[in-house]
Amino acid sequence: MIVILTPARAARTQEQNPAVQDRIRSLLPEMPSAVARVAAYLLEHPQAPLTLSIGELAEQAGASPATVTRFCRSIGYPGYVELRVGIATDLGRSASLDSWTSEIGGEFGPDDSPEDLLRMLISSHTKALREATSAIDLDVVTEVSRRIALSSHIDIYGVVGSAMLAEELQGRLYRVGVPAYAWSEVHSGLTSAAIQDSNTVAIGISTTGRTEETIEMLATAGRAGAFTVAITNDPTSPLAERADRSIVTSIYEQFRQPDDLSAKHGQLLVLDLLYLLVAQENFDRSSAKLAASALAVSAHRRPRRTPPRAAATLSGASRDGDSAGVREKADR
Repeated sequence: MIVILTPARAARTQEQNPAVQDRIRSLLPEMPSAVARVAAYLLEHPQAPLTLSIGELAEQAGASPATVTRFCRSIGYPGYVELRVGIATDLGRSASLDSWTSEIGGEFGPDDSPEDLLRMLISSHTKALREATSAIDLDVVTEVSRRIALSSHIDIYGVVGSAMLAEELQGRLYRVGVPAYAWSEVHSGLTSAAIQDSNTVAIGISTTGRTEETIEMLATAGRAGAFTVAITNDPTSPLAERADRSIVTSIYEQFRQPDDLSAKHGQLLVLDLLYLLVAQENFDRSSAKLAASALAVSAHRRPRRTPPRAAATLSGASRDGDSAGVREKADR
C-alpha cells in the first residue's frame, strides 16, 4: 500500500501549505510500515534531510532510498529535493516567528488589526508608567539631583537606544546651566570617564543594565572618583551593582523583548523628574538660562498659522467692524 494524496487533499495541502511535520503526523496512521519508519525517524530528527543524502537518510531510518522517495510522495512532495526545500522553508518560517517573538513580543501578532495593536500598546505603555511611578525611589532621585546641581561636570553614558535618552538628558541639563556631556561611543566615553573626579557625577543609562560599553564607562568614572548613578529597569544588573546609586525605572521582568518602547517610558519619566529637580535647586539661574536660550533661537521659529476657520471669523469680524464704522459716520 502506498499513500498518495488525492486531488482534493493535494489541492487543500497546496492552499494551506502545512509544515512538513504537520503533514507527517496527519498521514502517519495511513502509511505502510516501511514508509512509517522514515516518517518516525523524521519526527525525531526533523532537520536530518538538510544534512543527509537520500541514501544516508534511508540507512538511518532502516529503509531503502526508494522507500524514502515513496515517503516524500505520500506527504505531497515529488521527491527528496522538494522535501528538503519544504523543511528549509519551515525552518525559515520558524526562525522568523522566533525573531518576531523575541524582538517585538509575544503579545503582538503579525496578523493583529491596527485597532488591536493600538489598544494593546496603550495598555502596555500606561502600565509601564504606573509601574515606573511605584518603582522610583524619590529619596534617591532627590539626592542625585542635588549632586548634579552642585557638580562641576556631568558625564552621561548610553549606547544604541539609550544613547537617545542620554542626549535628551544632556540637552536639558545644559540648558539650565549644568555642564553635561553625553557619550555613546565607548572610546570617547572612556577617555572622558578616566578624567572625572570627586566633584563630578557620572550617569549610565541601560534598560537591561547589561550593556558592556555602558558598564565599562561607568565603572571607569567610578574608579576616577566620580559619584556614579545607574538608570535601569533591573536593580540586580551589573550596571546597578557598580553604581553608587541606582534609580530603578520599572519592573524588569515585565519587558519580554528589547524593542518594547514602553520600557523607555519609565526612563523618560526619571529623566524629566531629574531635570525639574535640578532646575529647582537653582531656580533663578535656571530661569535666566532658559530665557536666554529661548531668545537665541526665537528668530528661527516661524509664527503659528491662524486656523482657516479662525481666520475667516476674524476677517468677518473685521468687515462687520468696518461696516459699523461706515454706518456710524453716515449717521453723523
